Amino acid sequence: MNGVIAGISYRALLGRRRIWLLIMLPVVLIGLAVLLRVIGSGGENATITLMRTFAIGTMLPLLGLIAGTGVIAPEIDDGTIIHLLAKPISRPVIAQTKFLVAASILALFAAVPTFAAAYLLIGLESGVASGFAVGALVGGIAYAAVFMLLGVLTRHAVTIGIVYALVWEGVVGNFVPGARRFSIQQWAQSIADQLSSSPFFSTEITLGFAVPALLIVTVGAVVWAGQRLRSFSLTGDE
Repeated sequence: MNGVIAGISYRALLGRRRIWLLIMLPVVLIGLAVLLRVIGSGGENATITLMRTFAIGTMLPLLGLIAGTGVIAPEIDDGTIIHLLAKPISRPVIAQTKFLVAASILALFAAVPTFAAAYLLIGLESGVASGFAVGALVGGIAYAAVFMLLGVLTRHAVTIGIVYALVWEGVVGNFVPGARRFSIQQWAQSIADQLSSSPFFSTEITLGFAVPALLIVTVGAVVWAGQRLRSFSLTGDE
């Protein structure tokens, strides 16, 4: 990890309009949890529904898109990436640093609010809060890698990412049984399920499939991004 690159990346993510998007989604999640608590509908079943449909199903992929593409796509679009590429820094190290920055943002803005919202509703009951927090963490790490790679591969990363997050992850991955094995969202839910003892929560994807899949996708995306950066010339063209 390169400290200079990390600092630049954090300032780019947290100093632009993206910070409001990063904050808005967790605030909505916490607000929904407060609302359920106030109206007396915050039982275990309702909490799991909120975690599955909003925390993991909506908030996590969108935050992954914002953070993953935000650490590198804008620099490629405006050409400032050439300043990094001109430095005597390994391009895989650039990719790895960008990934770690995006992953840490996901841990802060996705995993922590997920735990807080579930804890607000049912405390530590049945391990739901901790299970979904860990699921959001590992899922967020995978999303950070995938969307960072997308930002390196194409200038239309945000558009493609939105389609992927809403159509594949949100619709196909939830309603087409065979496609669930190829959904980061479903892998994250599998992790949450294994750490929870709630009778209201079960997933089809086994831990033996979800964990290797998350590792392969995450490592593969970061390595590919690093190799892809090697094909960039100092003019910003391939």
